[in-house]
Amino acid sequence: MTHTEHPSVRTALPVDLDEAAHRCLVAGFEGTTAVPDTLKRLIDRGLGGVILFTRNVREAEQVRRLTDTLRALRPDLLVAIDNEGGGIGHLVAAGAPEVPGSYALGVVDDPALTARCADALAGHLAALGITASYAPVADVQRRADNPIVRTRAFGSEPELVSRHLSAWIAATEARGIASCAKHFPGHGGTHTDSHHELAVDPRPYEELDLEPFRAAIAAGVPMLMSAHVVFPALDANRPATLSRRILGDLLRHELEFEGVLVSDALEMKAIADLYGEAAGARIALAAGADQVIVAVPDLRVTLECRDAVLEALREGVLAEERVREAAGRVQRLVERYATPAAEVAPWDAEAGLEAARRAVRVPPVGVRGAHVVDLFPAPHPALNWGGEDLLTQVLSVDPTATGTAVPGEPADLEGVAAEILAKAGGAPLVVATCDAGLYPWQGRLRDALVARRPGAVLVATGLPDGGAVCSYGRGRVNLRAVAEVLVGTR
Repeated sequence: MTHTEHPSVRTALPVDLDEAAHRCLVAGFEGTTAVPDTLKRLIDRGLGGVILFTRNVREAEQVRRLTDTLRALRPDLLVAIDNEGGGIGHLVAAGAPEVPGSYALGVVDDPALTARCADALAGHLAALGITASYAPVADVQRRADNPIVRTRAFGSEPELVSRHLSAWIAATEARGIASCAKHFPGHGGTHTDSHHELAVDPRPYEELDLEPFRAAIAAGVPMLMSAHVVFPALDANRPATLSRRILGDLLRHELEFEGVLVSDALEMKAIADLYGEAAGARIALAAGADQVIVAVPDLRVTLECRDAVLEALREGVLAEERVREAAGRVQRLVERYATPAAEVAPWDAEAGLEAARRAVRVPPVGVRGAHVVDLFPAPHPALNWGGEDLLTQVLSVDPTATGTAVPGEPADLEGVAAEILAKAGGAPLVVATCDAGLYPWQGRLRDALVARRPGAVLVATGLPDGGAVCSYGRGRVNLRAVAEVLVGTR
């Protein structure tokens, strides 16, 4: 046990205040069966929640045993996960329902179908004993060069995003699962990924995308997640996660949100590089956050954040009343959502594929025996994108197909193009890109192939980027729907 796991011997806080401070933390951890001793001690002192990732998942029964073990330590522990659907697949190994990303749902624009997809995801969580989902995304996809929101958003119009948010939240609530609209007050107007550096949205106040968050609050969303984004129109000095003006004046007073405000992960570079995780935890809570997420599995980082909060309380830098207010909100949340349902009704396992098919709105292409070239960037490490590829889905409906996957920029682009064409021979050529506007190498390789094979069928598996066929996402069902169109089976 390290010294940081003990209350300070200099000035011991009252036990209830120490517990309140721990209530304000959500921790990631390593392991699929055993709970680390450090995490046990944090839970014993009142830890508010844990967040699961792919590293905690092997299969469904194992996840349920793990969540049962965690609750046996403390019944009011919130067990949460990022569960947006689409290409974010922390629960693939546990048999997660396959649903497309939010953008495809927005393209279909059938809120009842969005609700069916959200219900499937929430039902699966309930069966696993996970009772909080850090979804849906309330951001509006505003910029073509936005690197992080894109197909995670329901669309580029606030009204459309708002109606699908409301449908998603209602369906999730009906399952007894806590939803969380993110990333307040919006990440869609940036050209930077806050996982890597501080992002800025330079738009004036009247152009910010607050409408979806108002809709989420009106729909009764129990949690909102803050963005590590600076909004000069609101606070020129601090990102939203650390801004009293944004979390207090705007969210609490103007928008009248009374639920739990949780920070995005503190180890993201926008916070960690400029402030440090520990200082970020203290400043976020002082600014108005109710919980801060420390998602990294190294619990020493969580302990450092916890210690910074406790020390700030001892020194009077962080007001006791603020921490007790935050802990009270968390307590009301866990009273509603900590205990999983005793019985879980079946969900519609076909809703996701139906949605993905309806999003691809072109006549069947009918190119059997094609050589499929799938160009896509390396998966985002924080979001667990990846694993799905178009060729696998084409082969499932046309075993005569062949193909080449190019998962990242090749060193010798011309050489790769020549190799692909040699492998394709006389077969029809399909060239799929994923956000070629963000990754120019894809456009160069596509153009090199098309220059020699002008009849190639072009596909976009992210947002539209010149392809004749667009899936609006790279979830497995998105790619399956495109494969069916390419082969002509529907």
